[in-house]
Amino acid sequence: MGYNKQNFKRIREEFAAKHFVAEEAAEARRAELHMALPRVAEIDRALGKTGVRIMGAGLLSKAEREAEIERLHRETDALNAERARLLLAAGYPADYSDVKYECEKCADSGYIGIKMCDCMRNALVLAGFESSGIARLLEKQTFESFSLDYYKNDARAHANMERVFGLMRAYAADFDPATSPSLALFGGTGLGKTHLSSAVAREVLKKGHDVLYVTALDLIGDFETEQFGSRNMPRGELTDKYFECDLLIVDDLGTEVSNQFTVSVIYNLLNIRINRKAPTIVSTNLGQKELLAKYNDRITSRIFGEFRPLLFLGTDVRMQKITK
Repeated sequence: MGYNKQNFKRIREEFAAKHFVAEEAAEARRAELHMALPRVAEIDRALGKTGVRIMGAGLLSKAEREAEIERLHRETDALNAERARLLLAAGYPADYSDVKYECEKCADSGYIGIKMCDCMRNALVLAGFESSGIARLLEKQTFESFSLDYYKNDARAHANMERVFGLMRAYAADFDPATSPSLALFGGTGLGKTHLSSAVAREVLKKGHDVLYVTALDLIGDFETEQFGSRNMPRGELTDKYFECDLLIVDDLGTEVSNQFTVSVIYNLLNIRINRKAPTIVSTNLGQKELLAKYNDRITSRIFGEFRPLLFLGTDVRMQKITK
């Protein structure tokens, strides 16, 4: 799927507007010069006819055409030099009426030929951060800021978390929406599930993929609003994104109220994404027995059968930070 569709549409419109504004501003500066310096207006009119005159030279014989084009180039160079001298003498920069684009490489179009320019790609990445649901977390919770020191007092936990860290970093680096597996993160609170999920989201977003990060409570809230809220709300307005995104990360699975509706929502979402081979990461504080007790077999069988399990061990990192 790539970049979020709504973000892509908005960014394309913003770039088109930037391109137009830059050209309009340049035209306004050119009109100012023409009012202040009539000779510059004459030069610009003469320069504007150069292209037509070069095309006219194409009707001449080869020798005459080459001579005429050479003469036109000399004339154009002389006019441009005179124009620059007039502007500088009047206190204007020589390039005063040039179009000033934010990105000179693509002229604020977002593309260089058919290739997306880095400036537009960066804008889409930033927009992805904002629409991912965890913009603030993405600023701090990176792979670089994750410390294994909080697990070093327990050799088993440290070795396990070193392995989990490596696997999730590799997952982010090699992410492919068509081939990457789904992950299920198990473990108690404060063991780094959210941190590493955020780190994965950050890296996958930077690669240009559409990522959504949502808590189970907020996810269910969107489905409830759509189902039981305003009758004027189009079906899928709040929830299509969960089915369509390249990577869906559902945090705190199991904290939502369990009833027939919520179980149906979770089953349907997981089942559709599994069938589409769309990668999903779920994290939960619940153990296997608790999950089995909370959900029906159709959900737990998909989590344990279709998701790669990663177990988080250790002592609550947040509590360690508080007590230091």
